Amino acid sequence: MKFEGKAWKFGHNIDTDAITPGKHLYLPMQEMALHALEVHDPAFAKNVKPGDIIVGGRNFGCGSSREQAPRVLKLLGVSGILAESFARIFYRNAIAIGLPVLAVPGLWEKTEAGDIVGADLKTGIVVHQRSAVQFNAPPLPDQMLAVLAEGGVVAALKRFSAQQG
Repeated sequence: MKFEGKAWKFGHNIDTDAITPGKHLYLPMQEMALHALEVHDPAFAKNVKPGDIIVGGRNFGCGSSREQAPRVLKLLGVSGILAESFARIFYRNAIAIGLPVLAVPGLWEKTEAGDIVGADLKTGIVVHQRSAVQFNAPPLPDQMLAVLAEGGVVAALKRFSAQQG
């Protein structure tokens, strides 16, 4: 499983309340997505394009276990998140809904907003095109790749149930 796109760069300790502000949680998901990351970049939700990638610093997705955070990013068309490290619950929620995430030490420092970055989740190879630097991240396990390929846990369970019935 591979993806490549334009990078949106965010800093360290980006919490789930910054990704999906609590004051907008009552909105339908599509409207909530229009406020994604507005605290850090008011133009993000208006200008992110399908296939774009988020490059985050350390501890991306920290804070609450707000499942809406990875959902709105996927809804906006973000193809994946590459960060120095992730908060554990955000990482699990992202995989569960079918949003690729990969911890890539060193990438954040090299990346500027707008750079093109590509990742191969199976091998863990990440390429930063402007600098031609290749990063070697821990690849995702086959079970996680299978969940992502299905579009998330719910889709995988539906297919499994259909095969059993």
